[in-house]
Amino acid sequence: MILLELLAGFFKIGLFSFGGAYAAIPLIREVVLSYGWLTDEKLSYMIAVSESTPGSIIVNMATYIGSTQAGAAGAAIATGAVVLPAFLVVILISSLVKKVVQNELAQSALDGLKACMAGVILATGAYMILTNCIGSVQTVSVDAAAVVMTAVLALLYFGARKVLKRGMSPIVLICLAGAAGVLVYGWK
Repeated sequence: MILLELLAGFFKIGLFSFGGAYAAIPLIREVVLSYGWLTDEKLSYMIAVSESTPGSIIVNMATYIGSTQAGAAGAAIATGAVVLPAFLVVILISSLVKKVVQNELAQSALDGLKACMAGVILATGAYMILTNCIGSVQTVSVDAAAVVMTAVLALLYFGARKVLKRGMSPIVLICLAGAAGVLVYGWK
């Protein structure tokens, strides 16, 4: 039964995940919480871990959740289910790419999706910052260390853009955030 749930849940995530991993986080959260595979707090931790490890966030999370729920078979099924829709879409689109590129209606739809995904990514980022800094809606408690780290990382990111006239590498930012997390939370 759990294998079928993993197949259905992660196939749904793979099928409706437009705009990349960050845009898919709300859908991942909905599916994972509805099946009870992780708590909201553990899910936030897994998003951070999946983000800082090589590979796609969605695939990393599918593999982890599948393995915790049903071992190696669960990991294989969840990972396969989450990548199968994209695999099928790529095969379909590659055969139709010339027609789609020339179609104005298709281009307008893709432009609309780009704008929508930008909003979803922004909302997801705001949600993650708020839940990490002030907790959940039910238990509001300000985590001063998280607020300070978020502010410092934001200043570094935007300051680098201003001073260096180019953005800071996401890899450097992830490493700095990980090191700050270890320094602050590793000693508690």
